[in-house]
Amino acid sequence: MNRKWTAAAAAVSGMVLTLSACGGGADGTSAGGDYPSEDMDWTIAFGPGGGNDIMARTMVDILQKNDLYPENIVVENKEGGSGATGWGYLFGQSGTGYGISTTSGSFITTPLQADTGWEPTDFTPVGLMAADYALLMTAGDGEWSTYDEWVEYAKSKGTVAVGGIGTVNVDYIVQQMVADANGYKIDYVPYNEEGQMQTSLLSGAIDAMISNPGSIMGQIEGGQMNALLFTGPERLDALADVPTAEEEGISDIPSMPRGLILPPDAPEEAQQWWIDTMKEVVTTPEWQDYLDENYLLKDEKWGEDFTAYLDDTQSSFEEQLTELGAL
Repeated sequence: MNRKWTAAAAAVSGMVLTLSACGGGADGTSAGGDYPSEDMDWTIAFGPGGGNDIMARTMVDILQKNDLYPENIVVENKEGGSGATGWGYLFGQSGTGYGISTTSGSFITTPLQADTGWEPTDFTPVGLMAADYALLMTAGDGEWSTYDEWVEYAKSKGTVAVGGIGTVNVDYIVQQMVADANGYKIDYVPYNEEGQMQTSLLSGAIDAMISNPGSIMGQIEGGQMNALLFTGPERLDALADVPTAEEEGISDIPSMPRGLILPPDAPEEAQQWWIDTMKEVVTTPEWQDYLDENYLLKDEKWGEDFTAYLDDTQSSFEEQLTELGAL
C-alpha cells in the first residue's frame, strides 16, 4: 500500500482532486445554518509523496468511502517555505469553516525561524491523531549500509551533506542530534517535496536523508535505499536489524505530530463537527490499516488539548533548536 500511495500522490502533483457531491455557498458560512453545506478546501502544505500528503489523502479517502462529508472535498498541494505557503493560505481563510489542513513538525518549527505572520495556536484545533517517527537513510548502492558504517564515514569526512523536509524542522533536529552524538558536522539541505529529496540522494547530491517509514518502505524493500537508524521507541518488525536511536545512546528525539486544523476563528459548529467526525474516522479499519502500514503510533488529543500540545511542543522545539544553534 505504501508504494501505491506514493505513486498515486506523485501522479496528482499540482492537480486538484474533487470528491463527493455538489457544493454550496461561497461566503464561508453555513447555507441554511446547517454545517456542513459547502465544498471543503483541503490544503496539503507539502508536495506529493511525503508523510503529510499520504495522511491527508488517507483521511479524505475514508471520509469519502464512509459518506461522512456530504459535499465536495477539493484537495490541493500548496508547497513552499517549509509549509508556510500552505498554512499561510489556510490562515487567510480566517473565520470560515470550509478550509482545513493537516499538520507536521514544520507547522510548529517554521514560525520559530521565519516571519510567517501566524503561530500554531492561532488556528482552530481539530485534533492530534498520530505520532510519526523517522528513519535515517542512505542510497542502496552506497558504501554505507549500516549505522556503524555511516558513523565511521561521516566522522572521517568531518562534514556530510544531509537532507530533510523543511528548513528548521523535526528532520533537521534528528540529523543534528545524530551528528552531535557521533562527533561529525552536517550541511543540511532542506526540501519541500519527498521525491526531490530521494532523487538528490540517489544521484549522490546528498549523503543521507530523513524520511518517515510510510514514505520510504517501498524503496527500502526494492533495494534503492538503506535504513540505518529508527527514531521510534522500539525496532520496527519490518526492519528488525535497524537499531533505534535510544539503543545508540541518543535520547528524546521528537516525533512528527500528525493532526488536523481549521482556519483561525472557525465557527464553533464547524470545529465540533470535525472533532466528532474525525473521532469516527480514527475508529475505522481503514485508519488502523493506515497506522499499521505507515508505522505510526496512535496519539489522540482533541480540541483545546491539541492546542495545549502545540504550545508545549513548540516551546520544547524552540529549546532544542536553540541548544543546537539553529535559532
